[in-house]
Amino acid sequence: MSGPIVIAVDGTAASGKGTLAQKLAEHFSFAHLDSGSLYRLVALGVVDAGGNPGNETDALAAARAIDVNGRDNVRLRSAAVGDAASIVSAHPAVRTVLLKFQRDFAAHPLGGAKGAVIDGRDIGSIICPDATAKLFVDATPDVRAHRRWLELTQRRAEPDEAAILKEIEERDRRDRERTASPLKPAPDALLLDTTHLDIDAAFAAALALVKPKVEEALKAVP
Repeated sequence: MSGPIVIAVDGTAASGKGTLAQKLAEHFSFAHLDSGSLYRLVALGVVDAGGNPGNETDALAAARAIDVNGRDNVRLRSAAVGDAASIVSAHPAVRTVLLKFQRDFAAHPLGGAKGAVIDGRDIGSIICPDATAKLFVDATPDVRAHRRWLELTQRRAEPDEAAILKEIEERDRRDRERTASPLKPAPDALLLDTTHLDIDAAFAAALALVKPKVEEALKAVP
């Protein structure tokens, strides 16, 4: 095995992929990157500049100017920024700008870690096609909408679950139909349906799927 180990975790919105990726990173002491936060940063940049997420020129300018240290900005988690992130992610030029950052992260994990866990929508198919292990996480739209509703409720918001379901279905359609890196499992990805799993059961299932490949790769790391 040459180079750091990479676990690619792709999947649909609110499927649990981000939480699973973080827990996998903690389990193996790997660095973690939520690639979606990069697109949210671009979206936030467009919004703050008064631009249009659907305009590639506006989105590209924001992509070139993002500060990756701002990934903890609470505004990134808003529904409006999430929707705008799905729009800017469809621009090929934006994806090209962020491609290098993600591949650099995979090649040089933070803190000298032996590996990286990266979650997104095209990690296993485009960003890291040679990843050590690949997961594709999904759940039914109604279950994902309810999870998002619970998440927003815990933040003392007053979300409309029906509206959230509609937004998720629209985002799925946009992500799957875009010409640049459409959302789909890599041919060698291991599929994980979390519809009927709580987070502990989902993590146990995810770990069981990737552990054999990761442990085999770790044997070759000095």
